[in-house]
Amino acid sequence: MTSAPWFPGSSGEDTPGETLAALRRTDPVGLAQHLGDLAFLLQGLASDPAELFTTEGRARREFSDLLGAIQASRGAFDSLEARAVIALQETTRRERWEQARDDAAHEDAATPSRSRIEQEADGSTVTDLSLITRRSPHMAGRTLASARRLVETLPRIMSALAAGQIGGDAAYAVADASAVLDPDLAREVDRILGERLPELDGAGTRRWRDVVATVAGELDPEGAALRHRRARRDRHVTMTPGQHGMATLTARLSALDAQQIHRRLSREAERRRAAGDRSGHSAVMADALIDAVLRPGEGAPPVTLEVGVIITDRALFSPDAGDVAHLEGYGAVPAVAVREQLLACTTPPAEGERDPFGPDGEAVRATLRRLYAHPTADELVAMDAASRPFPPAMRRFLSRRDTTCRGPFCNAQIRQYDHIVPVSRGGPTSLDNGQGLCAHCNKKEQLAARVERVENPALPGHRVRWTGHSGAARETGPTPLRGLASRERPGREESSDPDGASGRGESSSGRDAPPGTDA
Repeated sequence: MTSAPWFPGSSGEDTPGETLAALRRTDPVGLAQHLGDLAFLLQGLASDPAELFTTEGRARREFSDLLGAIQASRGAFDSLEARAVIALQETTRRERWEQARDDAAHEDAATPSRSRIEQEADGSTVTDLSLITRRSPHMAGRTLASARRLVETLPRIMSALAAGQIGGDAAYAVADASAVLDPDLAREVDRILGERLPELDGAGTRRWRDVVATVAGELDPEGAALRHRRARRDRHVTMTPGQHGMATLTARLSALDAQQIHRRLSREAERRRAAGDRSGHSAVMADALIDAVLRPGEGAPPVTLEVGVIITDRALFSPDAGDVAHLEGYGAVPAVAVREQLLACTTPPAEGERDPFGPDGEAVRATLRRLYAHPTADELVAMDAASRPFPPAMRRFLSRRDTTCRGPFCNAQIRQYDHIVPVSRGGPTSLDNGQGLCAHCNKKEQLAARVERVENPALPGHRVRWTGHSGAARETGPTPLRGLASRERPGREESSDPDGASGRGESSSGRDAPPGTDA
């Protein structure tokens, strides 16, 4: 344990504010000493807690409060780490540059390129960060890049992290998703996210990335289209060796193509399991992929696929307007990506060109249907059903309204459809009382103390509050069809609709796939 006093003040009677001010006046060495003292105490408790975690005679609230305090401290440490990482990088750059200038002056040689010196210095910083934090060099490099974005261009996300309003995984997901944005655009995205933190309280990392893409696409539609076209050029397939004789095959494709392939394999897995295959759903999907690629003549029978794409009329016909599209089970995609693929699907091939849909191409061209949006919340409107199970149309509606599992912080795809108020307690089969969940979150009656629909005047739309047995509560909402940015810009009127509702075009890409082919 270091010899530094635990509190920087000398009297030992400092108020928290005075202690904080004294810590701010110290230097990195002094702060490291105080944190070293704290680490010594915590390490001692962690290795030998004695009776601290004895449960006899103690209420569960005591331990949930402890977890809350640990979580708040973790956010502060993550924020301090990001600032320390950037300070280490800047100091290393400065020292290397000064050394290079001194060496050049001493040897009467030309001063080397500053960018090259800084690049070499950053390599040293990554190595130091890897060794200090026990991360791989690759992860250390990603941490350094994300920390710089947090410190320089995402101050509101950084403040939320320090205050424990969001977790470190969410903050770094935002930083990672902002990597392709120029600094000014990233700062504007940060401002909008900072103002909408309550709306994103229960968001998982997948939702955070999706929101960044949505807001950036609305603020800079031309840039979003350009980034999409650049990303399409990076299509590839890779194979990563695994353990126990297994490997991981990865394909980087357009979101719509990938979603159709995944849906095709999922449908085939359901068919095979219904026919008696007892393997897990994902394992049967893998078998179907092998059959489609290696044994195409023995592949699955033709099926009609439907992939939900929610897109505004304006985005479909005026892609520069700034609206983004939403792909069921995936999230936000640039409107131009959907527009280009819809045009490709609905345009017959030129004379002499092969029809990608085969001889029945005209019969399986993609069709457009119509859904409608809530006028203020920008989410799909409701419908009711008399039956207890959600009928197919309502299940599709829930999937496209919620996009991914509505459980707090969950990133899983929707697999089941839940009555928020159970039917056994009088809950109706309606979209207002429904939500899309993964299999785990659908055990909510056993997992949570309460799950209930709530009306929040500050956050219009379909809000659901999840309350744990500890009393901790989080609200979740569906993915808005328009992002956070478009709601604060004037003059963004929806295209008129003869029925008086805001139009949303929903594309269902339907095709009859021949046996053994991707669809």
